[in-house]
Amino acid sequence: MAEPAGPVLVVIPTYQERENLAPIVKRVHASVPEADVLVVDDGSPDGTGELADELAAADERIRVLHRTEKAGLGAAYVAGFALALEGPYHVVVEMDADGSHAPEDLPELLEALESDGGADLVLGSRYVPGGRVVNWPAHRQLLSRGANLYARLALGAPVKDITGGFRAFRRQVLEDLDITTVASTGYCFQVDMAWRAQQAGFRIREVPITFTERELGASKMSVEVMAEALWRIAGWGVSHRLRHVRRALARA
Repeated sequence: MAEPAGPVLVVIPTYQERENLAPIVKRVHASVPEADVLVVDDGSPDGTGELADELAAADERIRVLHRTEKAGLGAAYVAGFALALEGPYHVVVEMDADGSHAPEDLPELLEALESDGGADLVLGSRYVPGGRVVNWPAHRQLLSRGANLYARLALGAPVKDITGGFRAFRRQVLEDLDITTVASTGYCFQVDMAWRAQQAGFRIREVPITFTERELGASKMSVEVMAEALWRIAGWGVSHRLRHVRRALARA
C-alpha cells in the first residue's frame, strides 16, 4: 500500500456513542497506526465525551473537541475540519463512530489518494462493484439507493454513493471549498461537500467498502434530516441548471 502523503487525521463525530467509541478508535489505529484521531463530541449525556478524554489521556494520537449541544452532523464535521486545518495534516478522513464504516477499509481510501494519478477526494462507496451493505433491512437499502438516485438526477453528479460518510480529503480540498460557508447540518452535508468538490474541479474517486448496520446505540436518522436533504438538493439542482441556461443564452 502507498503511504499517505503526510499526516492523517481521522475525524469522528459522536453523540451518545460511549459503547462504540473505544472499539472503533482501537480498530482505526490497528489499520493505520500513524493516524491521529479527533473525536468531536456534541455534549453526549451518556458520558461519551468523558470517555474520549480518558482515551486521549492514554494515547497522544487522540484528541477531543467538546461542543456544548447537538447541532447536527455537518456542524460537527465543519468544526473538526477547521481544527484539522490548524494542524499539520495533509489528509483528513471522516467516518462514523458506530462501526458502520469499517476502519479496515481505511488503507484502501488512503491508497486511492496516491495511486493511478491520485485523487483529491476519495469516497468509500457501497454502490460500486465490490461495495456491499450488511444487516440493513430492505426498506433502508431502498431509501439509501433512492436518495443517491435522487441526488444524481437532481445534480447531474456521476458519483454512485454521494450520500456516504466515509471519506478521505486532501487538505487543499477543505481549504479551497471554504468550509465556513457550509450550512448543511444533517446527512445532506455529505452531498453538499461532494457536490462542491465536483463543481470546483477536484478529482473524485470511489472505492468499494463494506457498510455494516450498527449493533449498539441508536441511529441519528430522522424525518427532519431527510426533509433537509430533499429541499437542499432540489435547490442546488435548480440553481445548477439555471446557471447552464444563463451561459447558453449568453453564448447565443
